[in-house]
Amino acid sequence: MGSLRERLPDYDFLYLADNARAPYGARSLDVVHRFTLEAVEWLFEQGCPLVLLACNTASARALRSLQQKHLPAHRPDRRILGVVRPSAEALAGLPPGSIPGETAPGLAEGTVAVLATETTVGSDSYAIELSKLAPGLTLHQQACPLWVPLVEAGELEGPGTEWFLHRYLDPVLERGPRRILLGCTHYPLLMDGIRRIVPPDVEVISQGGLVADRLEDWLRRHPEMETRLGRSGRVEYATTDDPEWFSRMGIRFLGSPVQARRVSLALEEKEH
Repeated sequence: MGSLRERLPDYDFLYLADNARAPYGARSLDVVHRFTLEAVEWLFEQGCPLVLLACNTASARALRSLQQKHLPAHRPDRRILGVVRPSAEALAGLPPGSIPGETAPGLAEGTVAVLATETTVGSDSYAIELSKLAPGLTLHQQACPLWVPLVEAGELEGPGTEWFLHRYLDPVLERGPRRILLGCTHYPLLMDGIRRIVPPDVEVISQGGLVADRLEDWLRRHPEMETRLGRSGRVEYATTDDPEWFSRMGIRFLGSPVQARRVSLALEEKEH
């Protein structure tokens, strides 16, 4: 969120965090799809014409179905974007604004890696995208199921955290990757420890900046959507869990506390 606000400060943002049901990373496909649909529909009901799924798991498991089935049938005037495709483009070395179907001649071979949740890795979404963008690349995917709990517990430094960083990074580094993508919103908070372990000649890609770059470019190429977005610079936050806890977490992710309202997403919750 911080990168989006820095890159697009004039736009209005409504940030929804489904903290009560997170993390999605170990959920089944059906559950991830249902949770994502409920979150997207709530945002649409608030008047958002464009929704960006910042969650890699939701992007990997639910985005395509929502784009191809739900939107045409129920919300033909709305759009949903994800983070997997732009992240795969960056991993392949393609700049923002690349033509669909364009391949990446600058990184035609070698090894790259994705660190992500179990569900994102299991979806094989990054392998599918890279097979089209840079078929000569070798992709290594590593699930890091214990990194999100570490971040949410505030355990960003120390011997225990370093042990868990090595646990998932060492198998990746044995493959000799040229680039490593941090494929989860939580992982950049571990960047200092990751950079101490990863050799300096290996690029570590955080999604915040690259997604902001590619969203800015997407809006430039889609004026029909860009003109529908609010431009008062307003930012609102909503959470499905305790707003006070969310405010404290905001210090870790955004550098300062944030004020959020508590909302319900599931139909069965709204009916009671």
